Amino acid sequence: MGIAAVLSILAFPVPPAVMENQTEVGEFILLGLTNLQELQCFLLALFLLPYMATVVGNGAIMAVVLAEPRLHTPMYFFLGNLSCLDICYSTVTMPKMLAGFLLRHQIISFTGCLVQLHFFHFLGSSEAVLLAIMAYDRYVAICNPLRYRLVMSTQVCLLLAAATWSSGFLHALMHTVMTSQLHFLMENQTEISKFILLGLTNLQELRCFLFNLFLMLYLASILGNGAIMAIVMAEPRLHTPMYFFLGNLSCLDIFYSTVTVPKMLSGFLSGHQTISFTDCLAQLHFFHFLGSSEVILLAVMAYDRYVAICNPLRYMLVMNPQVCLLLAAATWTTGFLHALLHMVMTSRLHFCGCNRVHHFVRVMGHPTG
Repeated sequence: MGIAAVLSILAFPVPPAVMENQTEVGEFILLGLTNLQELQCFLLALFLLPYMATVVGNGAIMAVVLAEPRLHTPMYFFLGNLSCLDICYSTVTMPKMLAGFLLRHQIISFTGCLVQLHFFHFLGSSEAVLLAIMAYDRYVAICNPLRYRLVMSTQVCLLLAAATWSSGFLHALMHTVMTSQLHFLMENQTEISKFILLGLTNLQELRCFLFNLFLMLYLASILGNGAIMAIVMAEPRLHTPMYFFLGNLSCLDIFYSTVTVPKMLSGFLSGHQTISFTDCLAQLHFFHFLGSSEVILLAVMAYDRYVAICNPLRYMLVMNPQVCLLLAAATWTTGFLHALLHMVMTSRLHFCGCNRVHHFVRVMGHPTG
């Protein structure tokens, strides 16, 4: 996601949930998906089986990769890391949910919720970064086969794996720290319908500097990705699956940064500005839509490189234009539906209290009732 991701994370507003002289909530009651006992038993079995399949399947992959010397290669090293992440990622929430089907209602403290949030973001972000690294590994294997072992040495692989886990941890830590500063309050409060964006600073000189800095980064993102799209469309030799997906990635990158950066740039010029709850929801939807689509597209690009390496003679048959269009459509559609889920759930929350927002980081909306 590159520059666009950095700009968008910096630009997205955080709806705060603060109200003075109110009782803060220290724990949450998890009600589960349903109150019907028969349906709870069915859901327990339904979710337990996929969870066990995930743990056993990924555990088997890790065991085979560790036990078989012929699989001690960069590709299978990263695949082992992906399996480990997948087990941990599902374990963050699934056991708690399965216990809820048995106990019906259960309580989770605010600290426990923060810990769960941290590991959920940590492992999810690490998976996204790892998919990009695996795509790079396949790129090197194709474009530099004779230098592959030199480029993807053991030290480089370990460094890339460490960077994957570290970047995911730091990204999650930022979310956790920001969320821990919010206040979750009881009911009987006045609901707000708009937010006042305060910006990153009140210093006029610093606002001018930040405006120029982010404007240059935004223009670089737009021009760079726009140039990639223009070249791919104009050059017939680049009408291949790999460059088709690269063009989609550039298009997503342009839209991704455009969702939030123009609003942030106008804030540097005008100081404080307002955004309605509806506009905030729309921004949230497109932010998740494009961000999720980028993650899925990276996985599709990794699959494309996998087919090119493992089935070079059948590559054009497997990755024909119809399949490429179908994968691209699935990428955008899945991202849209994922974002729609977030938006619908967030639209049902109630935001109360202070509506003055220091917009410098992006998290999901937080309720106060």
